[in-house]
Amino acid sequence: QVQLVESGGGSVQAGGSLRLSCAVSGRTFSSSVMGWFRQAPGKEREFVARITWGAASIYYADSVKGRFTISSDNAKNTVDLQMNSLKPEDTAVYYCAAGITVTTIPRGYRYWGQGTQVTVSS
Repeated sequence: QVQLVESGGGSVQAGGSLRLSCAVSGRTFSSSVMGWFRQAPGKEREFVARITWGAASIYYADSVKGRFTISSDNAKNTVDLQMNSLKPEDTAVYYCAAGITVTTIPRGYRYWGQGTQVTVSS
């Protein structure tokens, strides 16, 4: 069973940076694609970034391209999301997800973490 635990959320002012980390246990082929999603109050869960282990394939949502960087560490079984130049509209609960399909759609991911809050103030 794949388990995901996010950490690193918090509050920051606009223009600041945060680094989220997702610790992956029970990693198998069923978790070969790792994604970050976010959900703001009253909004649907939206794709942020995804990566395959070893970084063979990386993809970002247009809204975060150039500001966020996703990375994976095979030795530590972690997937990080470095977030720079944060904006108030980045405020949301951020979720780590794992699956086998290279997709931006939430239902394409089987395993989910509990989420971590990111709040960006203006």
